[in-house]
Amino acid sequence: MPRLYPHGQKGNTLRISEAGCGESRTPRFNREVRRIIPPIDSNQCLAKYALEPAHEATFHEHSYGFRPGRSTHDAQSQIANYLASSKGGINKRILELDIEKCFDRINHSTIMSNLIAPQGLKQGIFRALKAGINPEFPEQGTPQGGVVSPLLANIALNGIEDLHQYHDCNYKKITPSTPERNIKKACVRYADDMVFFLRPEDDAEEILEKISQFLAQRGLKISEKKTKLTASTDGFDFLGWNFYVQQNGKFRCVPSEENYKAFRKKVKKIVNCSNYGAKVKAEKLAPIVRGWRQYHKFCKMDGSRFRLWHTRDRAFRVFNKETKQDRHSAEKLTQEAFPTVPYSENAHIKVKGNKSPFDGDLTYWSKRNSKLYDGRTSKLLQKQHHTCGYCGLSMLSDERVHLHHIDNNHNNWKDSNLIVVHESCHDYIHMSKRGSEIYPIP
Repeated sequence: MPRLYPHGQKGNTLRISEAGCGESRTPRFNREVRRIIPPIDSNQCLAKYALEPAHEATFHEHSYGFRPGRSTHDAQSQIANYLASSKGGINKRILELDIEKCFDRINHSTIMSNLIAPQGLKQGIFRALKAGINPEFPEQGTPQGGVVSPLLANIALNGIEDLHQYHDCNYKKITPSTPERNIKKACVRYADDMVFFLRPEDDAEEILEKISQFLAQRGLKISEKKTKLTASTDGFDFLGWNFYVQQNGKFRCVPSEENYKAFRKKVKKIVNCSNYGAKVKAEKLAPIVRGWRQYHKFCKMDGSRFRLWHTRDRAFRVFNKETKQDRHSAEKLTQEAFPTVPYSENAHIKVKGNKSPFDGDLTYWSKRNSKLYDGRTSKLLQKQHHTCGYCGLSMLSDERVHLHHIDNNHNNWKDSNLIVVHESCHDYIHMSKRGSEIYPIP
């Protein structure tokens, strides 16, 4: 992620230029054609930083996509809350909503009317929306791959979460005097992907009609082919997970079939590649396996399938066939290729309500972010008062935290030789000669 460094390399002028943008079209696997826009100038990242704080104050608490301080795991935790046995999850239905070509068809006037920004910045965003699509200056769509596009989509779709809500006491109705704490808004949205949770008495057709009217005002419409109503006991896929409620009322979350197959395909491609030796294969497999397990660490991961026993055994047999490997060395390489990641079902600490890294509550975000990291990283974050050891800025954004070895000796893991820094700052340290100037924060 691009970042503002405190070294003065960039000027203070914010300009968003559409010059040089052109359109190319590429066929997709389902024979549709999607517009592909060349990478937008990095100044649009500055526009995102300028727009984000004001809009974060207005975004819905159940919106989790492309927002600082929020992640897919927060959405996962909220779904677990909706489908818990204490909330009658076994009797609920899930409305899986799909918006047809959302990023291609968002009405520009909707985005501009809801944009909170100075006039000059608004003009820049307007030009970016119009640039590089076609000579007729379209009235809809955000550039695919644009840095600011997910934020603009969130601005346009904000409020859809309120279309289905009910009183937490089933026999009561919502009135203007109903306290906000008693209103349940049963929706989880991640960018243009969203699910609504319906009780037995809720009218699905009525809710769909409300959603259709909301989307029509924004130039969007529901995809009838992909939108469906599912019983919680049948399960549904969302964000790479499959959520379902067992017949005994127990909520479960496991990796989705599609996610598992895509992961297994990557592993199989490396294991079966004849161009790599066992050692290289292990090096390439380790980050893929670790990343997959890390993403699913709050799921139910027991059983041979998700513990990857068969996949691991296949890799071991391939490694063991090499002439330079014996049984013991092949087993060691297999352990390196399939690193373990501890999992704890439904243990993620969800972001609280409407909290945002821009709200100034440093105490809350410091404690929360420390809990998101384990062991040494968490300890050092607290020691540095949750600030970067290089630029001195807070670590409250969604940028990844890295550990930097002060003496550049990666075998020296003493706390006195380590500082926590932003991922981008870490890259900058190793790209410059100023790495030798880094000292730990007392």
